[in-house]
Amino acid sequence: MRPLTEEETRVFFEKLANFIGRNIKLLLEREDAKYCFRLHESRVYYLREDIEHHAVSVPRDLLLSVGVCFGKFTKHGKFKLLITCLDYLSQYAKHKLWIKPSAEMSFLYGNHILKAGLGRITENTEQNQGVVIFSMADVPLGFGVMAQSTQQCRKVTPEAVICYHNADVGEYLREEETSLVGNA
Repeated sequence: MRPLTEEETRVFFEKLANFIGRNIKLLLEREDAKYCFRLHESRVYYLREDIEHHAVSVPRDLLLSVGVCFGKFTKHGKFKLLITCLDYLSQYAKHKLWIKPSAEMSFLYGNHILKAGLGRITENTEQNQGVVIFSMADVPLGFGVMAQSTQQCRKVTPEAVICYHNADVGEYLREEETSLVGNA
């Protein structure tokens, strides 16, 4: 486990900022304890610094996970957020989207969100902006990227895709064998 390099930090923070903006600062500057991001086997973990000091005593090949996995770097150097960071994304998200109960199962099976399934949306959400998807009961279901801006959503047909699926809580079941190890 090691700190992120400057390039890794830039790529990771750009992806994270697409969802939570300047609230990244709130993740690191907490009042309860000091937190940090660390890289272990191409995955970025969010953990308390005192736990990190204990984790360095565990051999690398025996350490599976420590803290909350925010995502992983691909072989090409790009970063992919994983569903395990949903709790933090939902707390600090700038833009949110609520879907109707009729569209929940479709989203949880990995499908994009259509205009017909849109319940509410944060005003002034731009196209290609990261959004956290909630049920109408304010339960976080996953996250995605807007295919249409808020203004465009008002004009499109009910069959139009308004949000591209990135991750959902159904992934816990669909990918449980590869969630910690492997090429998930």
